[in-house]
Amino acid sequence: MLPTPSKLFDLTGKTALVTGASRGIGKAAAEVLAGAGAHVTLAARTAKDIEVVADHLRSHGGSAETVTADLRNMDEITALAERGPFNILLNNAGMNRPQTFAEVDEATYDAVFDLNVRSAFFMAQAVVRGLLAAGQPGSIVHVSSQMGHIGGKKRTVYCASKHAVEGFSKAMALDLAEHGIRSNTLCPTFIRTPLTAPYFEDESFMAETLGKIPLGRIGEVEDLMGAVLYLASDASALVTGTSLLVDGGWTAQ
Repeated sequence: MLPTPSKLFDLTGKTALVTGASRGIGKAAAEVLAGAGAHVTLAARTAKDIEVVADHLRSHGGSAETVTADLRNMDEITALAERGPFNILLNNAGMNRPQTFAEVDEATYDAVFDLNVRSAFFMAQAVVRGLLAAGQPGSIVHVSSQMGHIGGKKRTVYCASKHAVEGFSKAMALDLAEHGIRSNTLCPTFIRTPLTAPYFEDESFMAETLGKIPLGRIGEVEDLMGAVLYLASDASALVTGTSLLVDGGWTAQ
């Protein structure tokens, strides 16, 4: 008998770690994972912000705890992973500093790669080590970008960092398949969040962006949550080493 939809997406008994959980995609993902039954650990640099999110989850019947961590610090990555093992990692912490190629300085390059690549890599590694030690399967979901598949103006460093995430996620999938640990990327188009809101105040940027999205609108965080739950759950049990593009058709052109 085929599993019911509710069974496919049920995360009861699972533990999930969401980084960058204080706002935007991370906050919404924490709500969805908790709503599906997972115990969610929310991690971010600001304790006050993630406590507000955790309180909201608990008030709606979810199970949540918080950890303040700067993922640019290896000791804090290790300490965070030791609170596991985590069956699900939403590897979401990231940043962008839009500059043209000629404008990029060493500080910008280092800052973007430090968080988007180095921190993401070693956060995933720390979680995986915990799963291997416990002999448990898991799902690693890296929040990448459509820019990991294409190029973009004023985004040379950001594009390079997300192409790197796409590459190591595929290699991870091959290394970890025999242990039942899956690795996939979630690749959004431009999503309206507190961090991206200033971009959309530029009318020319908005017009150019909408012109590249066949579905004709900017994404909202809600548009990503079906994909988050799918990749985190047993509904995607045979899916690893792939990229789920939620881009309104941008990369189909």
